[in-house]
Amino acid sequence: MIKSISLTICLVSISIILFILTAATPKTNFNNSKMTQKSIYDFKLKTIDGDEITLAKFKGKKMLLINVASQCGYTPQYKNLQALHEKYGSKVVLIGFPANNFGKQEPGTNNEIKSFCTKNYGVSFLMMDKISVVGNDAHPLYKWLSNKEENGMNQLAPNWNFCKYLIDENGKIVKFFPSNVDPLSNDIISLL
Repeated sequence: MIKSISLTICLVSISIILFILTAATPKTNFNNSKMTQKSIYDFKLKTIDGDEITLAKFKGKKMLLINVASQCGYTPQYKNLQALHEKYGSKVVLIGFPANNFGKQEPGTNNEIKSFCTKNYGVSFLMMDKISVVGNDAHPLYKWLSNKEENGMNQLAPNWNFCKYLIDENGKIVKFFPSNVDPLSNDIISLL
């Protein structure tokens, strides 16, 4: 009888120790692990002409992503964006994202935006489908760009038209530039 009580106490003790060890062991949450973290190359987008592309097309190249608008005080930056594209297009892919988030300064349709940019600034760099860049309806790419937990570097979202994100050849954010940074400024060119 004493042996059976001792054995029971021993088994209960081992069970308690195993329970404590199991409870103290950290669990891996694969939903939050970097293994499932989205890369900039995973995003599917539509061009201003309606063609679907993924940013994986630009692996190995730098990208400059800009939220643009046709009726903004910064709209003349299109001229220097085009000049940047012409001079440094072999080093960086410029991608414009028309958005009507700030001051409702991009009210046009994709066709109207494309016509405006071509006619007034000779834009030949890549222009995308009109999207939202902030708020609940922000495009998933712009949610990723402004969420440090997802992109690993940046938490700044556009606060006006013509904010810029420079992405390196490996798909990592290098720097966020506010609207007032000119596309041909040394701040940008020195990083190309």
